[in-house]
Amino acid sequence: MLKLFRYLKKAYLPVICIVALLIMQALCELSLPTYTSNIVNVGIQQGGIEDAVPEVMREQTFQGLSAVMKKDDAEEMKDAYELYSKDKVADSEYDTYKDGRLYVRKDISSEERKDLDQSMSKAMIMLSAQMAKQIEANPQAAAQLSKDQRQMMKQMENMNVDKMPDSIISQAAISFVEAEYKAVGMDLDAIQTGYLLKTGGLMIGIAFLSMAAAVLVTLTSARLAARLSRVLRDKIFKKVMDFTNSEFDRFSTASLITRSTNDIQQIQLFVTMMFRIVVYAPLLGIGGIVKVLSTNATMTWTIALGVVAIMLVIFILFKVAMPKFKILQKLIDRLNLVTREILTGLSVIRAFSTEKHEEERFDEANRNLMKTNLFVNRAMTFMMPVMMLVMNGMTVLIVYAGAGNIDAGKMQVGDLMAFIQYAMQIIMAFLFISMVSIMMPRAQVAAERVNEVLDTDIMIKDPEEPKEFLPEKKGEVEFKEVYFCYPDADEAVLHNISFVAPAGKTTAFIGSTGSGKSTLINLIPRFFDVTRGSILVDGQDIREVRHADLCEKIGYVPQKGVLFSGTIESNLKYGKEDATEEEVRRAARIAQAADFIEEKEEKYQSPIAQGGSNVSGGQKQRLSIARAIAKDPEIYIFDDSFSALDYKTDVTLRSALQKETKGSTTLIVAQRISTILHADQIIVLDEGNIVGKGTHEELLQTCPVYQQIAKSQLSEDDLKKAREVSAHE
Repeated sequence: MLKLFRYLKKAYLPVICIVALLIMQALCELSLPTYTSNIVNVGIQQGGIEDAVPEVMREQTFQGLSAVMKKDDAEEMKDAYELYSKDKVADSEYDTYKDGRLYVRKDISSEERKDLDQSMSKAMIMLSAQMAKQIEANPQAAAQLSKDQRQMMKQMENMNVDKMPDSIISQAAISFVEAEYKAVGMDLDAIQTGYLLKTGGLMIGIAFLSMAAAVLVTLTSARLAARLSRVLRDKIFKKVMDFTNSEFDRFSTASLITRSTNDIQQIQLFVTMMFRIVVYAPLLGIGGIVKVLSTNATMTWTIALGVVAIMLVIFILFKVAMPKFKILQKLIDRLNLVTREILTGLSVIRAFSTEKHEEERFDEANRNLMKTNLFVNRAMTFMMPVMMLVMNGMTVLIVYAGAGNIDAGKMQVGDLMAFIQYAMQIIMAFLFISMVSIMMPRAQVAAERVNEVLDTDIMIKDPEEPKEFLPEKKGEVEFKEVYFCYPDADEAVLHNISFVAPAGKTTAFIGSTGSGKSTLINLIPRFFDVTRGSILVDGQDIREVRHADLCEKIGYVPQKGVLFSGTIESNLKYGKEDATEEEVRRAARIAQAADFIEEKEEKYQSPIAQGGSNVSGGQKQRLSIARAIAKDPEIYIFDDSFSALDYKTDVTLRSALQKETKGSTTLIVAQRISTILHADQIIVLDEGNIVGKGTHEELLQTCPVYQQIAKSQLSEDDLKKAREVSAHE
């Protein structure tokens, strides 16, 4: 899978942006539970008072705290406060206090404030205990207090600060600060409202920031994944375009289509999810664990239990569902293969009345794919309810364990809420990772199949230092002791083939079926490379020149005419896009295609369906020949390209071709002697060997194989005339 990311070499900036945005999103998500805890603990329970470091204190309170604190702590508190003066702070909210001087907190760092909170909390409790003793000694002062106040004072008196839980110390200190603010004359409701509005506003801002980051990450990762899939499709297409027949033998057409569509779609989906999860999930999980440890380390066992349960579910799913992913793509290949075969051979299927058999074959492939998909989808559907059960069970377990801690004074309600949220974030992180783990096997299979195509070693390559064709031998083709064996075959198909096709002349090849005619002719455009020997075009070995330059010299007409969707004109201009209208019409006229083209309503703009299915076999073959003629190449290769033509059209076409293409070398593979009767040179093949070479008349005298072919195709009168011409010469 990682090998495919080499095609995203120029995408560093988007990847960096995605990582940065995911970090920002994770930090935002991790900060929200803390603010929720603060709203409950500080905003609601503590009336908006954050800690035991009051913003303002009366002078007597300041002196009292200093008296009960350690010397170093007292000095630290003294440095953090300054004596209030109306000259320094005009029109202040503290102006309402008229009974003495005030100490106002300076602008101190969070670390200094944290240290002060610990020392001042204990000092406030000790000072409260002393005040409780004094009030108890003064019956008149005690009578002025309410029942709750007297009970709290009594509890304060008996408290041991060193044995008190932190939460109890904090709550007692907050009560002290609240009483101090009330004595100063500050509006406690306004303090609480202001804190809630400020914290709530921050939470809304962070939530919007997290949302914006998530949207940007989704858009960027989707664009990046789409870009990767586009590059992969382009690479596969270009790679397949360079395939020779030997490479095509390794991959079926249906499989190549599946690899460039469905497989790449699986990779795209995985990459889209991966960028959003692989970075985000670990950040969320690790950050959540750190936050949980800082909240309450004694309850982490509940999260560990949930994680173990989730990992167990994932392991079971891997064992059950993952093997199915590996065969899913092959089943899609099979379905595409069957569908393509049926659609391609529809006329043959109807002719033999085998529709029922083909329907059953398609239904079998379709049903196998459906069953596998259903099994996988059911397994994935089962996963989510189990995950939700684990998450809800964890919530109940955390509340149960947290309630005991709250009752014991070891934890506050807001901390419990934050703990639950962090626990859910940790579980969600593992859930995200499990989703990637589930998607990865299928994406991995798809990536391997794509890489298999991209890493295929092409047999036919351009040389590192290509040579130029020799201009003095323009159009000449020469075979020198050529042997050819198909890949993975045991025996050679061609044996010691040597001949010269002179420039501007017609060379024909004839022989029985399987004699190697088409194989020989296909070696010239390098559909295969020779096993031994060499082929020279214009005096250069075709393996030592650029393949594109070689193909520029050749006008190839295959045995089976192939047309592309478009128009007649676009098909005729396929080999030469800048061909003029006159050149196109000339090519159609030579190929004997002008008559049926002119009969069409749109003439040369008439549409051609996919594969040329809306024209007859003879018309398709003539258009294929016209396409090669429009290119005006040095060398024409006709691989049994006249077989679908009637005798009259065949003769007329060859006559026009001979007149109009003088100077070009023509190589013809034929089954009928009438097609090659007037060729300058005829080469007779039998079981991959040259058994005859010469003109028609010469071969009738010297080649038994040619004589047998002639006797099977020509009448006695035709043979007698040929012998008389040969004897006269």
